[in-house]
Amino acid sequence: MIEEIRIENLGVIGSATVPLGPGLTAITGETGAGKTMVLSGLGLLLGARADAAVVRTGARQATAEGSFVVDPTSAVAERAREAGADVEDDGALVALRTVAAAGRSRAFLGGRSVPQGVLAEIAEDLVTVHGQQDQARLRSPRRQREALDAFAGPEHAAVLADYRAAWAERQRAADELDAMVSTTAERAREADLLRLGLAEVERVAPVAGEDLELAAESARLGHVEELRTAAASAHLALSGDDDGAPGASAAVETARRSLEAVAPHDAVLAGLAERLAEARYLLDDVAAELVGHVDGLQADPARLEEVHRRRAELTTLARTHGGTVDDVLAWAQEAGLRLLELDGTQDRTSALRDRLAELDGRLAALATSLTAARTDAARRLGEAVTAELAGLAMASATLEVALRTLPEPGPWGAEDVEMLLVAHAGAPARPLGQGASGGELSRVMLAIEVALATAPGSGAARPPTFVFDEVDAGVGGKAAVEVGRRLAELARQAQVVVVTHLAQVAAFADRHLVVTKSAADGADVVTASDVRHVEDEERVAELARMLSGQEDSDAARQHAAELLDRSVVGR
Repeated sequence: MIEEIRIENLGVIGSATVPLGPGLTAITGETGAGKTMVLSGLGLLLGARADAAVVRTGARQATAEGSFVVDPTSAVAERAREAGADVEDDGALVALRTVAAAGRSRAFLGGRSVPQGVLAEIAEDLVTVHGQQDQARLRSPRRQREALDAFAGPEHAAVLADYRAAWAERQRAADELDAMVSTTAERAREADLLRLGLAEVERVAPVAGEDLELAAESARLGHVEELRTAAASAHLALSGDDDGAPGASAAVETARRSLEAVAPHDAVLAGLAERLAEARYLLDDVAAELVGHVDGLQADPARLEEVHRRRAELTTLARTHGGTVDDVLAWAQEAGLRLLELDGTQDRTSALRDRLAELDGRLAALATSLTAARTDAARRLGEAVTAELAGLAMASATLEVALRTLPEPGPWGAEDVEMLLVAHAGAPARPLGQGASGGELSRVMLAIEVALATAPGSGAARPPTFVFDEVDAGVGGKAAVEVGRRLAELARQAQVVVVTHLAQVAAFADRHLVVTKSAADGADVVTASDVRHVEDEERVAELARMLSGQEDSDAARQHAAELLDRSVVGR
């Protein structure tokens, strides 16, 4: 709901505060007094395009500020918070728009600067404006479809939700199948390469660490004589030769005996003697192992050739898969898993085709249900709107809600929805906005909004606020009374603001605001005191002025009072 609009330096308005409230608010005043500028200020708050020409002459900028009340848990409040706006716990939300005389416009929401588009996005769910220049809601095919679907009721909404879920699943399955089909040849080539690689690994049959072991063996077999000579020399140095030359082991033994002879007299030397004994044992062990190792170092050209051949085979394989035998084995494990996955693609493709066929059948059944419900709802909505038009001085006009069958079912069903107006008998059915004047179109929109809000069985959701400008253009008398009655009926469901020049309409308002211009010093401006909330006798006087132009006329006042009394009875 809009609580209040504050405007400065916008057109003829110098400074004005427009208090609004629940129910129906009528805004009246002399022609040129600035009533439409109030809606222009509201339009700025709703993200309308800014025009520097609306800035009052001599002013630096025009300002429009609005106080809204929203549900703190609603999508609107959440979107406002995403934009950085501050939404109070009670749902209070302030919007501000400035238009500089130089042409630049700035928008603020909840105390934060935001793009103009954010205001427009939020306004779409907050306020619906129907005016001579602005018939936004229900003009787009999407909005018309949404309105009809909502009108059809909750059972239809549940079927539509099932259809949407099935459609989304079908899209995912179709995308996956398309991806598989488009890459069939590529996956087949990949599988063939993996099989060739795995077959080569299987043929070579590498063992973990085998390349390192073979490298060591190759080095040993390739230097047998050098190794035997080195081992023999080492053994000679440790054990001595056959001519009696002592080796290291004998020398250590001599040193041990020398120290052991005096060990009883010196604990340190005794300890060293023990260590020399250990060294002697170690040297003897090494000498013995050298003998055994030398015996095993035999030249084996056949084995060396086999080692070279095996190493070459492993090197060729390893170079393809990372550099080592361990890399080859790791690749083989991953390749095996990937090949299983590729081989299972055919099964997955078949499963997807089966699932698509199943989903197509389900979508066809759901689409049939949607079409049936929409057909019934279209008939009921058309009849309800046509009945409303009859009371709005458009007795020969009818509204048709047409279903256009699509070549194939889409994301919202098997048809598009289009609302068509037959302006009079024999006239062709035309889309809304074509072949109707601005005033007539406003009345058509009013009839649609009232039907959506009040028709039996309607499940349509409504924006919190409706604004109508010149909805009564071209009507009078009884038709004007019916316009007022329908506005009051719609106001039971939402906040309604109407700018009107007809007393028959204004009489139905719960709140009546009058806009005038200051006459002091010949000023051509609406000031803070020139937007008045009129009640009782002041309201009677304003209605009398609207009826006859003579607010002091007793007859006009009597007629105005009678209008007020009848409007109360007629609500």
